[in-house]
Amino acid sequence: MTEARAKARPEPGESRLAQGFALFAECLLTGVWIAVAALPLVTYPAAFAAGARHLGRRLAHESGGRREFVADFRAAVRRGWLVGVAGWIALAAVWVDVQAVRSGLPGGPLVGAVGVLALIGAAVAGLRAAAAWRPGSSWRTLLARAARRTVLDPAGSFLIVGGLAVVACSAWFSAPLAVAVLGAVAAAAVAVEERYRRR
Repeated sequence: MTEARAKARPEPGESRLAQGFALFAECLLTGVWIAVAALPLVTYPAAFAAGARHLGRRLAHESGGRREFVADFRAAVRRGWLVGVAGWIALAAVWVDVQAVRSGLPGGPLVGAVGVLALIGAAVAGLRAAAAWRPGSSWRTLLARAARRTVLDPAGSFLIVGGLAVVACSAWFSAPLAVAVLGAVAAAAVAVEERYRRR
């Protein structure tokens, strides 16, 4: 117990500013790792889970680097790829809804708005589930619990939506910038989950 507390303390002589910049740099690096791990397109939930675990270790002042990230990613992707497939199916369904709105079908705007809101809610729940993932966790259980937290903790959910908006704006401005910002979104999800746990 004493050893764990000693590990959790910041390095002596390290200022808060230095700690903040170190964490910011770690977020940028983690964003690149997440982007590379998510290249197969269906592996993005596992990539975010591994990134969130890495940032959680960094916040707890525990050792861990690329090897630990890769090990977490391999463990998370075993069932996490199914979550990735489900996400793409949900995105395709919302795209169909948006096309219905554009074609002028009766009730189209309402159906489109509901579809977009449901997709945003699913993205937030997915990020919250990824932030709570641990080796051996069931994605189905994580997603069910994360969906409840998404509704019961609207402030935390809006923070994650803000992070997703930053990624979207960054991608619109410059795609490489969006890659780095992915780490900040993972950090936001970790912070939101920790905040909810301590309530």
